[in-house]
Amino acid sequence: MKYRRILHGAKFWFWVALFVAYSAGAVGLLMIDTQEDRYRRLSTVELTKVQSTPEVRRAGASQVAAVYRAQSGMPFTSLPAGSTFQVVWPDGSTETMVIVDPSSPNGVRPLAGSQVPAEAAERR
Repeated sequence: MKYRRILHGAKFWFWVALFVAYSAGAVGLLMIDTQEDRYRRLSTVELTKVQSTPEVRRAGASQVAAVYRAQSGMPFTSLPAGSTFQVVWPDGSTETMVIVDPSSPNGVRPLAGSQVPAEAAERR
């Protein structure tokens, strides 16, 4: 009798832990697709790709982050310093960016090694 009770409790806590781990993993990374209308016509985003210079990519990602913040329900708390998001550039290439300073015009930096060219992204 005691064995069944322990087994039932173990099963319950296993499923609770699995749910919490899945929820944390699913919320972990925000993806912003620059093909959406609100990002498509931004001046530094139109021709940006992972082969562009780091300064151009930083400026484009900063613009994207600013638009995302402005259109979110809580602009002062969305994308705080230290948060990451993935940008899908107009050519289909992707990279992960880190918010360094939300108040700076270039307060975003690319995460080293996260750049995936459009050709490789299509094969995924």
